[in-house]
Amino acid sequence: MYEQFVNRENELEALRKAYISKRKELIIVYGRRRVGKTALVQKSVKSLNHIYFFAEETLEEENLLMFRKLTAEVLGNPIIAKAELSWEELFELLDGSNVIVIIDEFPNLIKSNRAIISKFQKIWDSSKNLKLVLTGSSISIMESQVLGYKSPLYGRRTLSIKLEPLKFFHLREFFPEKSWEELVRIYGITDGIPAYIKEVQFRLSAGEKLEGVFQPNKPLFDEAEFLLRTELREPARYFAILKAIAFGKTKFGDIVSFTGLPSSTVSQYLSNLQTLHIVEEKHPVGEPERRRNARYYLSDLYFNFWFRFVYPNRSQLLEFGYIENFEEEYNQYLGFVFEKVVEQFLRELNRREKLPFKFTKIGKWWHKNEEIDLVALNEREKKALFVEVKWKDLKDREARGVLKDLERKAELVGLDGWTKAYGLVAKSLEGKEKLRSKGWLVWDLEDFERLIEKKDVRK
Repeated sequence: MYEQFVNRENELEALRKAYISKRKELIIVYGRRRVGKTALVQKSVKSLNHIYFFAEETLEEENLLMFRKLTAEVLGNPIIAKAELSWEELFELLDGSNVIVIIDEFPNLIKSNRAIISKFQKIWDSSKNLKLVLTGSSISIMESQVLGYKSPLYGRRTLSIKLEPLKFFHLREFFPEKSWEELVRIYGITDGIPAYIKEVQFRLSAGEKLEGVFQPNKPLFDEAEFLLRTELREPARYFAILKAIAFGKTKFGDIVSFTGLPSSTVSQYLSNLQTLHIVEEKHPVGEPERRRNARYYLSDLYFNFWFRFVYPNRSQLLEFGYIENFEEEYNQYLGFVFEKVVEQFLRELNRREKLPFKFTKIGKWWHKNEEIDLVALNEREKKALFVEVKWKDLKDREARGVLKDLERKAELVGLDGWTKAYGLVAKSLEGKEKLRSKGWLVWDLEDFERLIEKKDVRK
């Protein structure tokens, strides 16, 4: 159970088609650490003749020596291991040998020698039937120095896969016995990162409580700090900005006030964090993207959880092993998590054409002090769906009040002449059928079960 492999069917199919194609293939697989790149590429070459080489953070000569040994082994020629062969010469031997070559964490080779990309350009250009897979966890390096316009390898890739986290509904495959409410709680800590999900799976199966997974002696206690320090040169200031965002300070001015840093510093650091795909800038759905209406969010629920609960409470966790009032505060925090879950739920309904219209945009809307949790639009047909999300058990009367207020806020969006629908998603909802008979679209966690029963949740 601990070694299960969930989803990734489309990626596996794309990789396997490339391996059997009648042309040479340069395949790029990248994504944040722990998202499952290594598991994906290793599964894709199972039963196929291949070299799997993990590039260490060491001197180029050390990596070349190890790669030479692996080449000697796969080609069955021990002399290769002893010969002083270059990267170019080794790949010349591998070209046409029907050996798939995987170099995991290619950015480590770049860090030791920036000129190595030019070497791999020459290797690729001179090859005839090479099947080469390059993976990387440093998204900024992979996008700028491997895939970017200025890279010597630009335009040579035949397939690129940016591996994204699993979706919320995939958690059911890891935890078939858990309720949807419990799965939301797990998702709020792990996001869709397979390594984190499996860590929680292991801890819960051992009888531990969910909040125990971030104890000081557990991997998730300092995982975020470890990962971010490998990317950031001045972590203290970056951490202050990330903490501000995790505590709901998503407007630029609020981040400046919370951190006490100069606005120019915050602006530059936010830009860097976006380049690293740690922070994302969002704008009200359907409106022009302007700096004044921008909000900033952490792109990863695990990072968001860590900066909201672990980072500011490290001393208490180290000394006492718990966070005071965690249950109450985490339950409040789950409202933010549930919005992300509901967006995925609506996307699934949209894909299956279970909504009044097919939307082409979805996101949050805000203006001054007014907010709508989710707005889905079809601009060509001029149709809009407004949805409020409530992480609570709602009675019929309370639900009607939420929906009436949603209708009021929808008028502020200014979509005159559009066809409008209104929806509500709650943890549980009393009187759903009565509300639906009035024309409102309403769902709760029970409806998640009906969706997942179809066994067709897309990545």
